[in-house]
Amino acid sequence: MRIRYQLYLLTSAVGFMAISSLGIILFSQTSKYPKIINEAGLVRGGTQRIVKLRLLGQVPTDLITATDERINTLINGDPAQDIPPATDPEFRQAMQNVQQQWDALKVELNRPQINTAAIAERSEELFDATNNANSVMEKIAGREYQRVFVLETVVVVAELIILVIVGFVIQRITKVLSGIANQIASASTETAAAIAEQEKVIAQQAASVNQTTTTMEELGASSRQSAEQADASSAGAKQTMELSTSGLQGVRHTTEGIDVLKDNVSAIAEKIMQLSEQTTQITSVSELVADIANQTNILALNAAVEAARAGEQGKGFSVVAQEVRKLADQSKKSAEKITALIRETQASINSTVMVTDEGTKTAAECIKLAQSTRETFETIADSINSVFVNSQQIALSSKQQAVGVQQAVSAMNAINLGAREASTSVSQIKTATQQLLESAQTLKERV
Repeated sequence: MRIRYQLYLLTSAVGFMAISSLGIILFSQTSKYPKIINEAGLVRGGTQRIVKLRLLGQVPTDLITATDERINTLINGDPAQDIPPATDPEFRQAMQNVQQQWDALKVELNRPQINTAAIAERSEELFDATNNANSVMEKIAGREYQRVFVLETVVVVAELIILVIVGFVIQRITKVLSGIANQIASASTETAAAIAEQEKVIAQQAASVNQTTTTMEELGASSRQSAEQADASSAGAKQTMELSTSGLQGVRHTTEGIDVLKDNVSAIAEKIMQLSEQTTQITSVSELVADIANQTNILALNAAVEAARAGEQGKGFSVVAQEVRKLADQSKKSAEKITALIRETQASINSTVMVTDEGTKTAAECIKLAQSTRETFETIADSINSVFVNSQQIALSSKQQAVGVQQAVSAMNAINLGAREASTSVSQIKTATQQLLESAQTLKERV
């Protein structure tokens, strides 16, 4: 085999081995970042699912345990999953904040009585903490990918320089490199054309990815707006439920007051009946007084007759008899007036008894109406409670959709970053190829 071929083979093998070794090393260093970002995304989505299941009355122990393990893995690392400990101070602080928010949320989840507002607040804080941790890791990954790209570019440029140097050495050894220079020039031209086409394709892909990312961000904003509207509806339903509960209590107080009024009316009716009986007794006494007055009048008349028979001796007795007769007449008239007054009082009492009886019946009807109103309020309260629970579930579903859209946006951003890096790489390779073409032309002219 000719020397130039051996040199070509040796140079190509060494360059390939160097680039491959460096690529393997750099890939092993950067392959951990997608796993960490994926685990952080699983923590974010898992906690939202746990909250939803807990609000539905379930206790997802398995999901809680898995979330604890993932957070511990992201902080302390796991050799089995090839995830290193969080050594970056910013990312470690972000994950410790996630740990604190998760512990606070678990306290609310483990309470026997579910506090929907507290769980939603803690869930929102944990959601923000996990988003922050994801953003920090994405920035770290971006810096690491940029560093790797720079190293790879330096190695590629160094390899190209080495190839040019080897070309000059081979030119000094043999003049046969003229044909090889022609081949290099032709290949470089074709490669430049192919790279230009590839650059156009990558630019189109980058534009498509940017458009898709914008669409996903708009969808995420719409999902967040839907979640906010669902939260507002939930708050309105809660306020309406509180008002209906207050109205129900007012109806209950009204029912109790009507019950007391009914008892008071019944007591008044009993007292009026007793008063009626007592007026009846007074009437009997008044009639007895009238009878006594009549008898006294008759006795006075008889006494006057006897006094007239007695002559002068009976005049004084006659005067007394006349006075007694007058008193008897006055007593009779007074008894008759008392009897008339008692009869009028009796008629009024009878009317009062009838009105009291109507009042008792009206109070009973009011009690029935109040009970019906209370049942209606209870039905309204149950319906509003159902609306409140449904609003909470809609809010949680909207938040989960927002989380999914955010994850998709993160993935599209990663793809966009890769496309930009690929475009930059193609541009640099294009520049290097152009330089190589110029070097080949120079080599051809010197040969």
